[in-house]
Amino acid sequence: MKVTITGGTGFVGGRLVAQLLAEGHEVRILGRSAKTGIAPKAEFYLWDAAQGEPPLESLADCDVVVHLAGEPVAQRWSPEIRRRIRSSRVEGTRLLVDALGRMERPSAVLVTASATGFYGDRGDDELTEESQPGGGFLAEVCQAWEAEAERAQKLGIRVVRLRTGVVLGVGGGALRQMLPPFKMFIGGQLGSGRQWMPWIHIDDLTGLIRLAIETPGLKGAVNGTAPNPARNTEFTRVLARTLHRPALFTVPEAALKLLFGDMAEILLGSQRVLPEAARRARYRFQFPDLGPALKNLLG
Repeated sequence: MKVTITGGTGFVGGRLVAQLLAEGHEVRILGRSAKTGIAPKAEFYLWDAAQGEPPLESLADCDVVVHLAGEPVAQRWSPEIRRRIRSSRVEGTRLLVDALGRMERPSAVLVTASATGFYGDRGDDELTEESQPGGGFLAEVCQAWEAEAERAQKLGIRVVRLRTGVVLGVGGGALRQMLPPFKMFIGGQLGSGRQWMPWIHIDDLTGLIRLAIETPGLKGAVNGTAPNPARNTEFTRVLARTLHRPALFTVPEAALKLLFGDMAEILLGSQRVLPEAARRARYRFQFPDLGPALKNLLG
């Protein structure tokens, strides 16, 4: 199988590249800059979506495209950062699909990242792939992002939109930012702590990407989250217990907004997201529960 991966040098992409190469697949990586330590058996192509379409040779004769590229969301949202978050996802996806349209034989499958930000802040509502989109900056970005990916259907490409939650893994993602305060004995819940956190172990996320690639009948939205979301209070308690640290503090909502600005909506918003499409496709989660997932990564 020939697979082209945008963002293939990133936290999730690097893990997926390693798994595919270990199984003998041909992998091409699209990225803004070559990083040291990149998988030597993968072909690398430079692509900056701000400069135009990806090089056509990176897509020629590929069977699958996995689109993971995008400006990191977990940073303070200045007007320029907002522009880059939107442009890297919406315009980047548009350029990718336009390039696929130039292929004599487009890929059979496009798996594109999206995010549970699609649903906005929804309190205790149970959210499946059939739920309506929410409001706010990220929800609007996700809707436009997914709409650009859906254009690939007109090319005869099966499109899967993977709405990913908080990805837990070693060496990157959310845990890299969460661990320092807990290790320094100053970790604690965020705001009221009642907000639901849709999380997923990185091995289950790559597993869902593989499910999307290998399941011909799977298309449309797929929630990339574990089946048992946790409230922030529970997440804090389990993380502290796994690290053998106390969790005595509460970071007030006002302090989060002061530190992170509008980006604090990610930390304080509540999304009780359930992976209904994965359940229907009979995906078996390796880490459906938070405790074993964190123990696997940190224990």
